[in-house]
Amino acid sequence: MTGASPWWTPHIHADRRPRLMARNAIANALRSWFATRDFVEVATSALQVSPGNEAHLAAFATEAIGPDASRRPLYLHTSPEFACKKLLAAGERRIFSLGAVYRNRERGPLHHPEFTMLEWYRVGETYRSLMADCAEFLALAAEKAGTKRFRFRGREADPFAEPERLSVAEAFFAYAGIDLLATVAADGGTDRDALHEALVRAGLRTAPDDSWADLFSRVMVEKVEPALGQGRATILYGYPVSEAALARPSAADPRVAERFELYCCGVELANAFGELTDPAEQRRRFVAEMDEKERIYGERYPLDEDFLAALAIMPQASGSALGFDRLVMLATGAQKIEDVIWAPVAMP
Repeated sequence: MTGASPWWTPHIHADRRPRLMARNAIANALRSWFATRDFVEVATSALQVSPGNEAHLAAFATEAIGPDASRRPLYLHTSPEFACKKLLAAGERRIFSLGAVYRNRERGPLHHPEFTMLEWYRVGETYRSLMADCAEFLALAAEKAGTKRFRFRGREADPFAEPERLSVAEAFFAYAGIDLLATVAADGGTDRDALHEALVRAGLRTAPDDSWADLFSRVMVEKVEPALGQGRATILYGYPVSEAALARPSAADPRVAERFELYCCGVELANAFGELTDPAEQRRRFVAEMDEKERIYGERYPLDEDFLAALAIMPQASGSALGFDRLVMLATGAQKIEDVIWAPVAMP
């Protein structure tokens, strides 16, 4: 806000400090939780050949200058995922990372260009084990922050209650009256016109150039997400395969993938997968994502060929990424992410 005192002003810092100390307590408790379960903490390089290949993720770009003055592009990672999966291919079985990641074009009450991500992987275990982990993390954060309720923008949730488990198809029908899977074919292909007609019937706005993914996102943002995680957390699972680029298809229904997201007080906290380990299929999905990125934003990111090679020997695993700052926000009652970051990135 124009004219506001900066975060380092002593009286501003004094107001912020209790939440920051709670942040430290939660981080220490998470590390202890992982240590008692034989997880290894790993530190991955922030500089990567590819920042990730999701259409709507924007990265910070830089370049490496060699001793011979040669230059090659590098990016700050948007998550440690590629590096973590290479470590699974190398032989690690239970790992976690708690560190900074970077996303461009993102700043607001729930977004910061540099934020802290908790990412963890279990080899040989299903993504349902990660659902149980997420429930434990909510309770742990509440305990360390000394609260019995999470609150954000007028919504409340009990962090000690067992999370609701709701499929994406169930959520679309309950909150928008849309039969989502009627627009998804057995091979994962999507019917844009059928979903468009469903949105029109539901009274949602559409645009002539909306893709199936655009329409899906509109229902999620306008109808589904605001209703999630009220009273207790929600685990939203069974995303259509086209909306889960790094997840393997479900054995029970090939139209959906082994992906879930954790919501609390309408806030997305975590994103988890039963990991895809087919390098050819992963390449196909990445290329499709980059084609979409080029269509919308006029740019694309390179593929990490080492990552695709590592997938060929990576064991079956499940992994999740959790926005640590958002968890601290909910546990401390903060209304914006900068209130729980020790030294926020300067505004222009």
